[in-house]
Amino acid sequence: MAELNAAADTLEAIDLGISVFGSARVKPDNPYYQQALELGERLAQAGFTVIAGGGPGIMEAANKGAFTAGGKSVGLNIRLPRETSNNPYQTHSLQFEYFVSRKATFFMHSAAYIALPGGFGTLDEFFEAITLIQTKKMPPAPIVLIGTNFWQGLLDWINEQLVTNGFISPQDTQLVTLTDDVDEVMRIVHDCCTQFIDAKHAPHPYLPRERFE
Repeated sequence: MAELNAAADTLEAIDLGISVFGSARVKPDNPYYQQALELGERLAQAGFTVIAGGGPGIMEAANKGAFTAGGKSVGLNIRLPRETSNNPYQTHSLQFEYFVSRKATFFMHSAAYIALPGGFGTLDEFFEAITLIQTKKMPPAPIVLIGTNFWQGLLDWINEQLVTNGFISPQDTQLVTLTDDVDEVMRIVHDCCTQFIDAKHAPHPYLPRERFE
């Protein structure tokens, strides 16, 4: 609760956040790092706050793109054996000991979710987002996967196993967009979210009911 309260206090002034998920193990010369860097920069230029995990790899790239573009760059940092330091590209930095409060902070302060390739943590964040939106525990929001070669096999399995066996409804797969094109990501985020940018009071993530109406 202390971590959630600290996050709420720190992020109170942030109207819209776009969460970017992805691997900590990706190096700067990797094409996915470069995509995340461009994505962070373009989101910041469009007026959005970028929220990432605060570590290295794709998280660093997203934070760096937003930071160097002069935008708001939030890092939700957690100390792990493979991530011994936070990346330096953060205008708002929070430190977490617990995954549960860190993950809750992502979903309480985001209007869209973008996942690049990653490991168990990225998969966890992706499935958490789609579950919360599918069950209407969170307002409708774009979920975008970047990296067709990486994600297509998972989406095929979801269709072949979950849809075919009736574990999810066919329309649930429409909650996710798969692309390799940052321009398409920006169009999706823009179409969904920019209606709130110029509002005097953007919808607060703690009070999401108005976005269901």
